[in-house]
Amino acid sequence: MSLTVIYPRLDESADSQRLDQLLFSVTQGINLHTLSRAEELSGLAGKRLLFAVPVGRHGVNPEYQRMLLALRSDPTLLTGCTAGLIVDGSGELYTKSTAAELTLAANLSGCSFIGRPLVEGTGSLANFRIQAANLSTDLQGAYLAAAAELVQRLLGFTPTRREQPELLVLHASSHHVSNTLDLWEQVKARLGGRCRVTEIGLRNGTLSDCSGCPYTTCLHFGEKGGCFYGGVMQNEVYPAVRRADAIVMVCPNYNDAISANLTAFVNRLTALFRQTRFYDKALFAIVVSGYSGGDIVARQLISALNMNKSFHLPGQFALIETANDPGAALALPGIQTRLDRFADNILRTLCPM
Repeated sequence: MSLTVIYPRLDESADSQRLDQLLFSVTQGINLHTLSRAEELSGLAGKRLLFAVPVGRHGVNPEYQRMLLALRSDPTLLTGCTAGLIVDGSGELYTKSTAAELTLAANLSGCSFIGRPLVEGTGSLANFRIQAANLSTDLQGAYLAAAAELVQRLLGFTPTRREQPELLVLHASSHHVSNTLDLWEQVKARLGGRCRVTEIGLRNGTLSDCSGCPYTTCLHFGEKGGCFYGGVMQNEVYPAVRRADAIVMVCPNYNDAISANLTAFVNRLTALFRQTRFYDKALFAIVVSGYSGGDIVARQLISALNMNKSFHLPGQFALIETANDPGAALALPGIQTRLDRFADNILRTLCPM
């Protein structure tokens, strides 16, 4: 299989040198095509893509910014593509924020991302300290191993499809006043019974947040399929996550973040994650902001559940809307078309073609 590398080099050669060497090492024997300028981003539909972005010490890459503009300008530019990304920094900041920004922009232009799609190299590579110890190598060796493993998973990824997939829907909202739940009800009706749907509401103190057990304690309970703190997470959510082919996060914007109970779900998912990975499970989201900031919430979901917890990200994974008063979301101009498109995306992702 061929691989297209999208690599906006920095003018300062020193800031791209480490990434140059990394890419040379991990793409040996692969049919490779490299694009380095925004003007070259065309005719990419259906390709396997590896974004390779050096951000320098100050997190600014002018050619990357031009590519970002191209992605945000065309919602069909990367239709049918599947991607991973390597973000390399000369300092300790901006690598992860750049990755989340780029992933959302590419995803909204039609690109899907494999689970855990990011290999991130900070200037010191201190983020590879544990991996290096586990592999009995140095930091550069761990960085190289992670990038090589990413490329192989990217080239080998095939989404799972079933005749009647399992869909887990998580929310922490009130049915009486929730614009996000109004939108979800419309989406569910459009699925036409083709998915088995489980809905779990996490409200009113039903879910305690992770309390930071020692690693060995978390691992012990995770291996048994549970958590030290038990409750709805162990009894309802963990079994539903195991069964699910996809989850839908129904997320109103609370202070430019997902709600506390949904954040607790992500944190408590760690115990189950220690037992298994979620590469074969898709992530969808419905995000509604009262005023603005839906993109911030979508990036948070990408960082937490795609980059960290390994759910794969279908193209255009999120329905992102702005509505304040109860019922306002269903009155938005064009919302019925967007609901049709979102429901169809779920079915095309999860069901046989």
